Amino acid sequence: MSPKRPQTPTLFAAAGLDHEAPHPLPDRLRPRTLSEVVGQDHILGPDGALTRMLETRTLGSLVFWGPPGTGKTTVARLLADATDLHFEQISAVFSGVADLKKAFDAARARREMGKGTLLFVDEVHRFNRAQQDSFLPVMEDGTVVMVGATTENPSFELNAALLSRARVLVFRSLDAAAIEKLFAHAEAVEGKKLPLDAEARAVLVRMADGDGRASLTLAEEVWRSARADEIFNAAQLQEILQRRAPIYDKSADGHYNLISALHKSVRGSDPDAALYYLARMLDAGEDPLFLARRVVRMAVEDIGLADPQGLVIANAAKDAFDFLGHPEGELAIAQAVVYLATAPKSNAVYTAFKAAMQTAKHAGSLLPPKHILNSPTKLMKSEGYGAAYEYDHDTPDAFSGQDYFPEALGRQTFYDPPERGFEREIRKRLDYWAKLRKERGGGG
Repeated sequence: MSPKRPQTPTLFAAAGLDHEAPHPLPDRLRPRTLSEVVGQDHILGPDGALTRMLETRTLGSLVFWGPPGTGKTTVARLLADATDLHFEQISAVFSGVADLKKAFDAARARREMGKGTLLFVDEVHRFNRAQQDSFLPVMEDGTVVMVGATTENPSFELNAALLSRARVLVFRSLDAAAIEKLFAHAEAVEGKKLPLDAEARAVLVRMADGDGRASLTLAEEVWRSARADEIFNAAQLQEILQRRAPIYDKSADGHYNLISALHKSVRGSDPDAALYYLARMLDAGEDPLFLARRVVRMAVEDIGLADPQGLVIANAAKDAFDFLGHPEGELAIAQAVVYLATAPKSNAVYTAFKAAMQTAKHAGSLLPPKHILNSPTKLMKSEGYGAAYEYDHDTPDAFSGQDYFPEALGRQTFYDPPERGFEREIRKRLDYWAKLRKERGGGG
C-alpha cells in the first residue's frame, strides 16, 4: 500500500488568507448561547416553553413558525448544543427522498453509537405530503429529534400526522427594542457607532421590518457607505440604501394576512384602515387586478343587496383599472374600497346561498312540483306536468302565491334580509308576499 499523499493546502490557506476572509456581520454576530438570542423571550425567557423543556434535558420534535430573520436556525443549532445532540441540517428546497434517507441512515448509525441527532429541516413546508410522512417513523422511534422551520402557517402546510408528533412554537418579528439591542451589539463588536442621527437610526430600525438578519445587513451597508466623520440624516439614509422594499411574499402568509386585514376593515366599515391595507399591498407590488377581484367579492359577500350599487361600483373599478392601468387605475380601486367600507352591510344573500347549497346537497334529486314543469309532450301532459300553473302576471299584484318547492321538501326560508339599507325595502316586499301567499293558500 502506497503511503498516503499529504493533502495540498488550498491557495488561500497557503497564503494565510482563509482566516482573513470577510464574514458578513450577521454571521459574526450569530448568538453562541440561547441567552444571547433577542426578541423571543416568550419561548426563551425564564418561563418560556423552550426554557422549561431544557430544564428536563430532554427535547421533543418541534416546528418553528415565524418570519425570516427571527432566529429559527440559530435556536435549533443552540438547542442541539444544549442537549448534546448532533446537529444535522437539511433544506426542503434542495433535498429529496435520497437526501432524507441518507440523513435517517446516518442518524440510526449515530444512535447505535449512543449519540442522538437533532435534524433541522429548513423550509419544511416545501416537502410534499409523502416526504413529510417519511419523517414519522424516525420521529416515533427516537432516531431523530426533528426541528422544522417554516414561514408558512403549519396548520395549512404540514400534514396533520406530522403536526400531532411535534410542538409548534411561534417566533415573533423582532420589535424596535430587539433591533436596537442588535445595533448596540454590532457597535460594540465593530468598536464604532452607526453614523446616523437619531431620526435616521429610528428609520433604520423600521427598515429592518422585524428581521434581525436584515437589520445587521443594513447596518453593515451603512458603515460601508459612510465617509470619515460623516453622519447620515433620514433622507440621506433612504437615498443611500435605496429604501428597502417591504417584506411581502405574494405567495406566503404576508399576502394572506394583509388581504384578510383589508377585507375585514371593509366589513368593519373602517375606510381609513381599509385604505391603509390597500396601500400596503400596492406598495409591496401586489397585482392590482387581484385586489380588484377581491373588492368585487367584498361587494357580494359583505354589502350584498343592502346597497346593490356596491357590486356595480366594484366591477366598474376593475374595468377602470383595466382601462387606465398603473398608477392611475389604482385610484378607482381605492374609490371602490371607500364606497364599500362606508356602505350598509349585509351578508344575508351570502348566508342564504350557503344554506341553499347545503339543502340542495343533502335533500337529493327531488322533482320540482309538477305545476311548474313544462309539458312539451302528450305523455307529460297526461302525467300532470304544467297542470294548474298560474301565470303570475295574470294574477292580482302579479303574485299567484303558488308554492315552488318540491313537495317532499316543503317550503324553506334561506334569505332573511336585515332592516338595513336597501334590504329594508326588500324585507317589506317579502313580508307582503308572505301575507298574500298565506291568503291564497300557497303555504306559509
